[in-house]
Amino acid sequence: MQVGGLVFPCALGRGGITANKREGDGGTPLASMRLLSGYFRRDQFVAGQSRLPMSPIGADLGWCEVPDDRNYNRPVKIPYGASHERMKRDDSLYDACLVLDWNIRPRRRGRGSAIFFHLARPGFTPTQGCVAVTAQVMARLLPQLSRRTVLKVVR
Repeated sequence: MQVGGLVFPCALGRGGITANKREGDGGTPLASMRLLSGYFRRDQFVAGQSRLPMSPIGADLGWCEVPDDRNYNRPVKIPYGASHERMKRDDSLYDACLVLDWNIRPRRRGRGSAIFFHLARPGFTPTQGCVAVTAQVMARLLPQLSRRTVLKVVR
């Protein structure tokens, strides 16, 4: 990942970079995506100052991943009837999690959901289609990021 003149390691999706993103393909969209807002685990990650709207992750926060559901690719309150991702995870991936504008407006069924900028696993193992960095890099970048920030995935 290049930010200005700095380069940081990052993890991308297990399906590589894709120009034709589909739900469940594990691909990271080949796209320019704005940062919309973020979530953080108050008990695990100090969000610090950010120009992005940041909300604490509660036990009832989920993200719907069912293309036919009316709340597809949106946050939902859990328990929720359709399949969803639990935002308060047992691992640390979403201790700091920023929502990218992939497939938000307009939302297209099956074009991918929950494309986030979040924390990486040790060893930078692949994501499910997101972009991930270390907690140290996220903490360094977060004060610089705003809704005008564009994350551009290129080949």
